[in-house]
Amino acid sequence: MSLSRRNFLKSAAVTALPAAAVATATATTTTTTPTRATPAAGDGSAALHWLEGGVPAFSSGATLGVPWPRGRHPQTPAFALTTEDGQPVPVQSWPLAWWPDGSIKWSAHALPANAGLSATLQLAAVADATAPAAAVTVEERADSIVVNTGVIRCSVARRGPHVIQAISRDGRDMARNGRLVALAANTPDSEAANTVQRHYDSAVTAVTVEQRGPVRAVVKVEGKHSADGRAWLPFSLRLYFYAGAESVRILHTFVFDGDENTDFLRGLGLRFDVPLDGPLYDRHVRFAGEQPGLWAEAVQGLTGLRRDPGAAFRQAQVAGLPCPPIAQMAPRVSSALHLVPAWGDYTLSQLSADGFQIRKRTKPGHGWIDADAGKRAAGSGYIGGNGGGVAFGLREFWQRHPTRLDIRHAHTSAAEVTLWMWSPDAPAMDLRFYHDGMGMETHAQELQGLDITYEDYEKGYGTPHGVARSSEITLWALAATPSRERMVQIAAAVQTPPQLVAAPAHFLASGVFGGLWSLPDRSTPAKAAIEDELDRRFAFYRGQVEQRHWYGFWNYGDIMHTYDADRHVWRYDVGGYAWDNSELSPDLWLWYSFLRSGRADIFRLAEAMVRHTSEVDIYHLGRFAGLGSRHNVQHWGCSAKQLRISAAVYRRYYYYLTADERIGDILRELLDADAMLEATDPVRKIADAPPKGQYPARASFGTDWGSLAGNWLTEWERGGNPRYRDKLLTGMKDIAAMPHGFFNADRAGYEQDSGHLHNMTGDKVAASHLNSVFGAVEIFAELIALTGHKDFEQAWLQYCTLFNADKAAQVRALGMPHGGSPVLRVGHSRLTAYAAWRTGDAALARRAWSEFFDQPLKPLRTLDLHGPTVLNPVQEAEGVSTNDTAQWGLAAIQNLALIGDYLPGGAAK
Repeated sequence: MSLSRRNFLKSAAVTALPAAAVATATATTTTTTPTRATPAAGDGSAALHWLEGGVPAFSSGATLGVPWPRGRHPQTPAFALTTEDGQPVPVQSWPLAWWPDGSIKWSAHALPANAGLSATLQLAAVADATAPAAAVTVEERADSIVVNTGVIRCSVARRGPHVIQAISRDGRDMARNGRLVALAANTPDSEAANTVQRHYDSAVTAVTVEQRGPVRAVVKVEGKHSADGRAWLPFSLRLYFYAGAESVRILHTFVFDGDENTDFLRGLGLRFDVPLDGPLYDRHVRFAGEQPGLWAEAVQGLTGLRRDPGAAFRQAQVAGLPCPPIAQMAPRVSSALHLVPAWGDYTLSQLSADGFQIRKRTKPGHGWIDADAGKRAAGSGYIGGNGGGVAFGLREFWQRHPTRLDIRHAHTSAAEVTLWMWSPDAPAMDLRFYHDGMGMETHAQELQGLDITYEDYEKGYGTPHGVARSSEITLWALAATPSRERMVQIAAAVQTPPQLVAAPAHFLASGVFGGLWSLPDRSTPAKAAIEDELDRRFAFYRGQVEQRHWYGFWNYGDIMHTYDADRHVWRYDVGGYAWDNSELSPDLWLWYSFLRSGRADIFRLAEAMVRHTSEVDIYHLGRFAGLGSRHNVQHWGCSAKQLRISAAVYRRYYYYLTADERIGDILRELLDADAMLEATDPVRKIADAPPKGQYPARASFGTDWGSLAGNWLTEWERGGNPRYRDKLLTGMKDIAAMPHGFFNADRAGYEQDSGHLHNMTGDKVAASHLNSVFGAVEIFAELIALTGHKDFEQAWLQYCTLFNADKAAQVRALGMPHGGSPVLRVGHSRLTAYAAWRTGDAALARRAWSEFFDQPLKPLRTLDLHGPTVLNPVQEAEGVSTNDTAQWGLAAIQNLALIGDYLPGGAAK
């Protein structure tokens, strides 16, 4: 670590952490405090395993993040990785985050291709790391960046229409002219009489080498789509290369910056050319179907002919192997081969989550024929000949329909491949707001709309301008046509990339994320009942994704907000009750559930949610850049553009677990989002909100400042600009100094430049039931543990103690009731539990459980519906809402961790 980085981390005015702040220690030193058992921090090593269990069939390279206890690694060490039988594995390591004392908090590690294929691995600090047999190299040229994995060589253009100039293997170009393509029309399909459609190609404007090996190299490419003097749809591509890999992983991101009333995307894809030679009957096409199915044919078929070419020819072609010399073919067939059609064009189209179709034709100008069909294609394909070819895959292919894979001109010297992230077969992408707002022309009418449909409407605010979407593509340059079994393995790796993770016990022992969870514990009937209910509620939502078809390009990864028991559907079309958009922290519920269990199914659902909410629900440019959109029928539809939705607290878990650079970019996009508090005041429609007066903006302590605190804390621990650390500490000090602490700061005057918060309410007391349920509980626990800021802690403990307290207790402490709504009493029980844990107050711990069991624990009751009552057979749950589910789940997890010994029917106290 550099001296400047270390000084930045340590220069904050913080005190030494008390024992109570260390997640691996007991809760406090008082004898009445409940303790919670946590694993020992270990010897500075970490056991790793593959997320889905077992050993992957192969790996194209892997990256993961690993946390460490404070002080465990005071310097930035080298790391060594070994398999379960002690064999060394090359690894490239780098720091992701630091503790305030400068020690490593999170480290990232990359493995070469097909390395670490062991059920378990051990990561440990050493003097020197094992180097790969053939390192990734990066050569910077005037016009390109050339990356060599030891197997393939990729040239990335610095300027022009081609992102990838060529991918070669053994001196032979396997792919050329990689570029992005977009199709756009000026009208949607329903108004197509005067449609003008335009084709746009990528125009590269910047290329940055972010990592140079020896195990992993990363190249970032930025640009826009361009045609006819117009440049729009900004994109970024990250190309990932691993030592020994025959593939390149591509993370594609685009931002919609058009006019939703005149710009209708008809197609969005990545296109490249594949040079081909050799006989047409030795050229092979593969499409992965529903796992483990495969569609495999040759450009010119030798099977099924009236005359038999010979068993050796048929068997070789079916297997994808080179056929014997043509002289060995039956003369009656070889002399008539020119009469056997060659099929040059192929398409696999997935227009819904439940149906795909494969078509082919001989060449343009001739008709398509239906080849086959199925339900859910794995989204991978291949085209190649005797000299090998290219396999390609688009992750979450059927989940993010409409998608398409195209192969064109396979009968010529070069095939053209396009992976369509939005299929041209589908209707045009129509992003216009879903209603015209008639009847809501005035402020009073807008509030009436909020009252009847729970929709915060404001003309011009339901715009998609600035939302984004990221997609993952992998390309393989293969020396030969893959076997059928290998092609299926490739498709499986595209859809579920092998991911290494540490064990839940290691996450807990490291003390990251505030330590507000414990490992699953069924040691008593009472604890087992809560654990079972946690599992039951996750299983219900996982099932709802499938049963309710929460799929599609813009939708996949999100879940719905509230159920309509009369129609037996989620309220997909009712104002603010439709898509959830992180409302009341389902993201946190999933990530805490994963950290404590290590379950792959929870990780994958949380991963899909991060990819969605960090792109679609946040504005990345334009008028609302840095803000997110509240829940709505459309993800960007609500006029409440707020920090509480864009907050880093929902994305930082995935960033640290995977070291994903795109999420890292988004975390930094949010750092100056506080500037939007003045331009887009979240309480501009609330009549009794305190006036701004002399201050530039108003901020709530939770939904606003708490969200900013998570953004700035993440930048602080990543070792970034110290300005954000200072703003964070300034705000902590200002809140603590207010007469009633957090009860004064329901709305505070806010200065963006300095980060100062000012008391706007004098001695008045106020509280909102929303302030602590958008990540504030979790972020404030981290701040207290990291900084040891006693005044801030006391202010927060007062809030935690009094929010759910009876009014008499509120009056005794504050002079008046705080006025907060009791609607989230169960969710707020975890605040009471936190105060009990920090203070060692047994009575408070028992009160927290009483609040949690405000109504007796009732297992989620599901009912199977079928027949004319519903369109498809589904399950519904009585009284279900995502708000309640997320807050109940977080309260259950945190209460078990902090005051589990006081659970009625649990360990006796």
